[in-house]
Amino acid sequence: MKVLDKIILVLFSSIMLIVSALLCFILFGWIKLDIINIYANNLLNNQMASNITLGVLAVLIILSIKGIFFSTDSKKDKDKSMDNGILIENDNGKLLISRDTIQNLVSSVVKEFENTQNVTSKVVLTSDNNISIDVTLFVEEEAIIKDLSNKLQVKIKEVIKQSIDIDIKEVNIKVRNIAPKKEGVVDKED
Repeated sequence: MKVLDKIILVLFSSIMLIVSALLCFILFGWIKLDIINIYANNLLNNQMASNITLGVLAVLIILSIKGIFFSTDSKKDKDKSMDNGILIENDNGKLLISRDTIQNLVSSVVKEFENTQNVTSKVVLTSDNNISIDVTLFVEEEAIIKDLSNKLQVKIKEVIKQSIDIDIKEVNIKVRNIAPKKEGVVDKED
């Protein structure tokens, strides 16, 4: 929903609440109809107040026409929901694979490798339907970063191809830091 649509919805909801409350107060006898008649006459007799009221009413009419006839397209909303994942279509139907699913696949692949810790990944869908994956991780001191990153890139592409039959354009690895040695491992010096 666009911002203007939200404003229109809030504005008209507020107006309907005020009108409904006023009508209830009049029906219960808490507000006399004569008092409202006096305020309406004063409003109409004052030139400046009449002009302001006319301007506000014109804006409300335009917004109501926009809200009724030019609301957001539901197809665009569906397309936005597709941005959360990858849509695969075949003869049997459609399958939407969420970004979270792909990120969990990547995390499970990276966790299989020794010398990796604190893995986060991000799936990037480009406008020309290419998929890139950005992986950020910590490595341990013993890791040979070049070999580890190459093996990770190949394995991630293979697993995603096997699991969901999607080709990944690129897997970008970012080594954020060198993780300290795991506790419990002590080097002995003699």
